[in-house]
Amino acid sequence: MAEKINIGIILGSTREGRVSPQVGEWIKEIADKRNDANYEIVDISDYNLPFLGTTDGTEPGIATWNEKLASLDGFVFIVQEYNHSISGALKNAIDFAREAWFDKAAGIVSYGSTGGARAAEHLRGIIGELKVADVRTHPTLSLFVDFENFTKFKPQELHLENVNTMLDEVLEWSGALKTVRLKKEVTA
Repeated sequence: MAEKINIGIILGSTREGRVSPQVGEWIKEIADKRNDANYEIVDISDYNLPFLGTTDGTEPGIATWNEKLASLDGFVFIVQEYNHSISGALKNAIDFAREAWFDKAAGIVSYGSTGGARAAEHLRGIIGELKVADVRTHPTLSLFVDFENFTKFKPQELHLENVNTMLDEVLEWSGALKTVRLKKEVTA
């Protein structure tokens, strides 16, 4: 039996009162029912990353963050839209790694007043530079329809099909890119 793919569900916010943990848990519940990969929540706030450029790079959270990313075959980013883009905390976390991102796949689940679409598009450009292949299917959640009082996550059932399609794509691409990484390891 083949080893299961490891997928990290990355919470893209560290803000007090954030709703990304609710969205991440919802994605993980859906994913775990599939029993086709190892899914885990990866909360960037757990790594206490300093601001890039204000450190000598020796803080333990930086190494731990890179080790976590290296252990994963793919990602699902939970992205909220801040001023038409991703959060500064997510951009900072992305920039604290490089090779750990290479040749992996990612799905994006976004939310905001317009479903977080602009943040997702910005994220696509950023992760593309890091050799992360983002999948086509992109569940978008509305603050007006999928949240009660903008704080309690109550997703519409119609999102379930998109989430499962996105997870299918992430698994396919993660598996394919894992062979690319293994081939590079053998030839290195």
